[in-house]
Amino acid sequence: MKIKPLEDRVLVKPSEAETKTSSGIYLPDSAQEQPTHGKVVAVGPGKLNEDGDRTKCEVKKGDVVIYSKYGGTDIDIDGVTHKIMRESDLLAVLDK
Repeated sequence: MKIKPLEDRVLVKPSEAETKTSSGIYLPDSAQEQPTHGKVVAVGPGKLNEDGDRTKCEVKKGDVVIYSKYGGTDIDIDGVTHKIMRESDLLAVLDK
């Protein structure tokens, strides 16, 4: 299934949750925190401003972004959970 976000929305595939601590202790599913970063899979065309012009999104496909823990809406695409959110809900872009 292909998803094309509308306006200034972005589709993000969250990173995998940590399954063990830095000291090697495995965490049960109930103790794992929701990831707060992921990879941008698709970007909308941008938001329309009052003049009728489109303001393009600053993020692009392939960027790794940080977002708030409970930000966005979870959607299922071919059995994989993704988040769709407005670009303004993103907190930062990680440099490679």
